Amino acid sequence: MNKSYFYNRPDIENLQEYGLKFEQTWQVTDYFERIVAEYFGAPYAVATDCCTHALELCFKAINYQGTVTVPKHTYMSVPMMLDKINVPYHLVDISWEKCYNLVPGHIIDAATMWEANSYQAGHLMCISFQFKKHIPIGRGGIILLDDHIQYKRLKRMCHDGRDPTKNQFDDNVTELGYHYYMTPEDAARGIHLFNNLKDKTPTIWSWKNYKDLTDMDFFKGRTSAE
Repeated sequence: MNKSYFYNRPDIENLQEYGLKFEQTWQVTDYFERIVAEYFGAPYAVATDCCTHALELCFKAINYQGTVTVPKHTYMSVPMMLDKINVPYHLVDISWEKCYNLVPGHIIDAATMWEANSYQAGHLMCISFQFKKHIPIGRGGIILLDDHIQYKRLKRMCHDGRDPTKNQFDDNVTELGYHYYMTPEDAARGIHLFNNLKDKTPTIWSWKNYKDLTDMDFFKGRTSAE
């Protein structure tokens, strides 16, 4: 390992117990992306610092211009993210399990989902690694997808607009980037957890695990006629 990159980073160095050795830190995150993508049956994956930011990047990537239907039983950061990026939405009574569509045909909030070969072709599918999830890194998310051009763009978008495989002095930023990348240390922890937890039966989450957002003052008046 290149000590200039790996000095005093035991989470990464400890991956040697699995026979894994890396020359650059971006390779740690890339490896984690590849094993998660393979598990879900997706061609590509882009790791982020959290699932909410993964969803935000998806909306930015497709330049969505419509109104979104959001289950009123979901985590509050999802509609708050839509407020932040000025995407209008309605909170609707939807009984979902495992995942739900935010933009049908495009974006799936699968934050709670962990199921082999469950990737839905043609979609941007976002998974969470929050501490209650099946791979409990503590914080983190990932976007599963099958479009190579979109994959390359999202890799840059979540990494300040940069190509993470290049030194900043050798790169050229061409569009607005976001500081939403998964750290190599979190990716290393994800690899360790994947190797030790992937065969355990995951918890199946649904709308029942979340409070009705319309009971909160911030979200009052956000419902629509059904």
